[in-house]
Amino acid sequence: MLKYDDYIARDPKTCGGEPVIRGTRVTLRTVLASLAEGATEEEILLDFPTLTTPALRAVIAYAAISAEEDLPVLAVPASA
Repeated sequence: MLKYDDYIARDPKTCGGEPVIRGTRVTLRTVLASLAEGATEEEILLDFPTLTTPALRAVIAYAAISAEEDLPVLAVPASA
């Protein structure tokens, strides 16, 4: 199981405390925006050469866990 906290840091002295890829100033918001715009993993890694594939996957895992904590889970529709 991927431990996203090995790849993600939050420090009030770096990028205003926004979560970043550890050892960089690349924010998770920036990476997620690139994904939302349709960028591929390869394109993101080219755009941000300090990132690695495991770091990119950690961003996605962090976002998934954050969404799970913040969003209400809708009930499963009953079968007809």
